[in-house]
Amino acid sequence: MKTDIEIARSIELHKINEIAGQLGIPEDEIRNYGPYIAKIPEKLIDKEKLQRSRLILVTSISSTKAGIGKTTVSVGLSLGLNRIGRKTTVALREPSLGPCFGMKGGAAGGGYAQVLPMEDINLHFTGDFHAVTSAHNMITALLDNYLYQNRSTGRGLKEVLWKRVLDVNDRSLRKIVTGLGGAGNGIPGESGFDITPASEIMAILCLSTGLKDLRRRIENILLGFTYEGKPFTVRDLGVAGAITVLLKDAIHPNLVQTTEHTPAFVHGGPFANIAHGCNSVLATRMAMTFSDYVVTEAGFGADLGAEKFFNIKCRKAGLQPCLTVIVTTAQGLKMHGGVEPDKIKEPNEAGLVAGLPNLGKHIRNLKSFGQNIVVAFNKYSYDAEDEIETVRNYCKRLKVGFAVNNAYMQGGAGAEELAALVADTIDKEPSLPLQFTYRDGDSIEDKIDKVAKGIYGARQVIFSTRALKMLSLVDKMGISHYPVCIAKTQYSFSGDPKAYGVVDGFDLDIKDIIINNGSEMIVAVAGDMMRMPGLPKEPQATKIDITDGIIEGLS
Repeated sequence: MKTDIEIARSIELHKINEIAGQLGIPEDEIRNYGPYIAKIPEKLIDKEKLQRSRLILVTSISSTKAGIGKTTVSVGLSLGLNRIGRKTTVALREPSLGPCFGMKGGAAGGGYAQVLPMEDINLHFTGDFHAVTSAHNMITALLDNYLYQNRSTGRGLKEVLWKRVLDVNDRSLRKIVTGLGGAGNGIPGESGFDITPASEIMAILCLSTGLKDLRRRIENILLGFTYEGKPFTVRDLGVAGAITVLLKDAIHPNLVQTTEHTPAFVHGGPFANIAHGCNSVLATRMAMTFSDYVVTEAGFGADLGAEKFFNIKCRKAGLQPCLTVIVTTAQGLKMHGGVEPDKIKEPNEAGLVAGLPNLGKHIRNLKSFGQNIVVAFNKYSYDAEDEIETVRNYCKRLKVGFAVNNAYMQGGAGAEELAALVADTIDKEPSLPLQFTYRDGDSIEDKIDKVAKGIYGARQVIFSTRALKMLSLVDKMGISHYPVCIAKTQYSFSGDPKAYGVVDGFDLDIKDIIINNGSEMIVAVAGDMMRMPGLPKEPQATKIDITDGIIEGLS
């Protein structure tokens, strides 16, 4: 079979104006970025139309280093739904350069279920990530200048919380010292870098409902505390307008197409292990305005992406998904069943059965939100039919729908079984109104506790001294009504990335609390989770090259 990039290059793309025309977007509202990419202004969102659209969430079992294929299934499902006559658009996150050049090589789907042009999407795209990075670091520079100019006035800060961001995996930048080399170079101090998808600016971009709301949220970003103990925000710097200007184009959703020319909105890219893991509210609403069905994806496993999709994005945006699709693979289940990574492609029914409880726990969790569920078995060429039947029978016992997805190999035709099941389930038994894990009025400690115990299976939550200090500040600021966003390893229900399968009765250590006052959520950092990833021993960058203008190595 051809590689992902070979398949992508073999597709004759339609002009983006034609793709927009399929949705009924007026031609004079299309803002072209070349012939195959466009931004669509957020003013076109129609609240009445989006209420009639059916929203489908795609999530998965706990992630493994072998991958699960949520994006491939999301794209494939949209292709399949269109093939059976259901007008569908897919809404996804933008890839980050960090994983693309680190472990993944790309994040635009795979095989015959991709969003295109994949090289552009995986690289600089329309510059949204660069705009977020520039806006975030502009705040940092302006804050540093404020501190420098007021170093002798008594108007400085007792504590600075704001750091820097970069869309590259670089462990050496997690903790740094700035301002060295003499007085003219600023005030010496400790700082550090997070990866751009962890930036609060990224979260704000993805949760904003428009330009006015974007500016309001930027004004409220907490930068630190004064010597009097008062919060110091971007509003106090007086630069919210300047930062909003840097994001004036980035706020508009990006329109591209799939391998079968299905419209796709790709916008925003927070990671689900260190942020809230969902594409922008604006992109989802735009897709729902112009389509009868919308397929969207939440990052990593359901304990991370789906939980945050429901408790943060849906809570804030008023979204009601009609169905949740949970993706599983034979090799993923085998890893959760204790099979060694180099043997997960081999037949091993006992190992697969041992991993099924991971799927079962995610199903139970999703049902707790009121969701009706369909399991999508993401098929690979080496999967054994008897193992597929084992998973099918397991789902039957749990009374959830099951379908095989073969979109990677066959495109939309390989997803027709899944599409038919999804459409039929929505028609006959759509999900109930969302039931959140916690109430707005719960304390932040209680919210974290309810997620940790109710979703992860923890015995207790242990807060560090630093976390308790920050929780006290949350109470003083009167923002305990914000939802919580737990930063945790994607490989396990626990905080231990090596604890596969189902883990119960563990202690979840919260080492830090980060106040995202602009995005209006409280980030709780669990275990040893890093908000700036490192690169693997053999980065994907070693396989990426360009020859005679042709890019190789992206996937």
